[in-house]
Amino acid sequence: MADQADESPAVAVAGPRTPRRRAATAALAVLVALSSWLGWRDIQIRRAEDIQSQVLQAARAGMVALTSIDHDRVDEGVQRILDTSTGGFREDFAQRAEPFKDAARKAQSTSVGTVSEAGVESVDGAQGRVLVALTVMTSNRGVPEQQPKAWRTRVTVTKDDGRFKVAAVEFVR
Repeated sequence: MADQADESPAVAVAGPRTPRRRAATAALAVLVALSSWLGWRDIQIRRAEDIQSQVLQAARAGMVALTSIDHDRVDEGVQRILDTSTGGFREDFAQRAEPFKDAARKAQSTSVGTVSEAGVESVDGAQGRVLVALTVMTSNRGVPEQQPKAWRTRVTVTKDDGRFKVAAVEFVR
């Protein structure tokens, strides 16, 4: 009995529970690691979705700006196109802006573009490609009302000054 009295309750309790504590600690470590990894993946997925949304919105806005021009407000329309574009596409359009405005005014042309469908084709860092289907309704002075025209385009957008803008437009069949 003297031997049993010398044993402290902590030693008697700690001995048998040590493997359980190790297993619980290991399980907790695995759960923390898994939760951390899942949290990180969630952040990455949300960032990717946000970038895809920005790419899609920039392509849609750029195509609406490009196809919606009113001869009475052609200066505003051209500025809208320049504001939503970048790079060589913007430079090329800027060089042709005055003849474009003159032609729209002379023909008293009004066109309205409406995006029917749009989908992200790819995103690679600060650049994305979007397929955009749209309908363009155009009217000119002296010309009977025309039927809407369906266009399908591949729009390349590039990040410029913190936001995506149209960098190229390709018509596809």
